[in-house]
Amino acid sequence: MNSSETLYGPSMQTFDPAECKPNQVYKLMSGIIVPRPVALVSTLDARGVANLAPFSFFTGVGSVPPTVLFCPTLRRAGAGETGQRKDTLSNVEETGEFVVNVVSEAIAAAANATAAEVAPEVDEFKLAGLTALASEAVRPPRVAESPAQMECRLMQVIYTSKEAGSGVIVLGEVVRFHVRGDLVEDFRVDPAGLDAVGRMAGNAWVRTRDRVEFTRPK
Repeated sequence: MNSSETLYGPSMQTFDPAECKPNQVYKLMSGIIVPRPVALVSTLDARGVANLAPFSFFTGVGSVPPTVLFCPTLRRAGAGETGQRKDTLSNVEETGEFVVNVVSEAIAAAANATAAEVAPEVDEFKLAGLTALASEAVRPPRVAESPAQMECRLMQVIYTSKEAGSGVIVLGEVVRFHVRGDLVEDFRVDPAGLDAVGRMAGNAWVRTRDRVEFTRPK
C-alpha cells in the first residue's frame, strides 16, 4: 500500500469551505450531490411577461402539504458583495406563484437553452421553442411538452445570505399535479415513460434509464 492509499482506497482530500472561493465550493457541491433532478420553473412578472429557467438544486420536501423547493442563486452585481436576484426569484417574490415542469430527455436541450442570460422582457418559452399551456390554479403557464407539471403557491423564501453566489431556498405548496395520462396509474408514475433527466457537474447531464430495484427491509 503506497502513501497515497488507505485501507479503504486512495486517501481523502479535505476542504474547509472557509478557505475556499465560492466557485470552488460550488464545484465540489455540484460534483458530489449527483444526480440532481431538474426543475424547469415557469413564472410571470408583475406585467405578465413569462420567464422559464432550469434549476438543479431542487427536491420534494413532504406530502402534507405537498411541498417542493428549488434554490436560485444570487448573481454577482459588480464589485460589491451583495448579490442580485435572478428573474425567477424576483417573479416568485412579486407574484407568489410558480410552476415546476419535469424535464424529460425530449426537452432537455430546450430546457438548457432557457439558462441563457437574457433581459427580463425576453420570453424564454419562445427562446427555447416550448409551448406555454394555461395552468388551472396559478397564473404562470405550464410547459406543454413536459410530461409532468406541478403548480405551486409560494410558502416561504429563505435567504442563506445576501452575498453573490449564495443560494436562496424557495418553498412552494403544490396546488395542482398534472401527469401525462399514459404515465400514471393508481397514482404511480411510470419512470420509463417519464424519461426524466438530471444534472451532474459542469455541462454533464444524465439519463435515468439505467435503474436497479431494492426491496426496503421491514
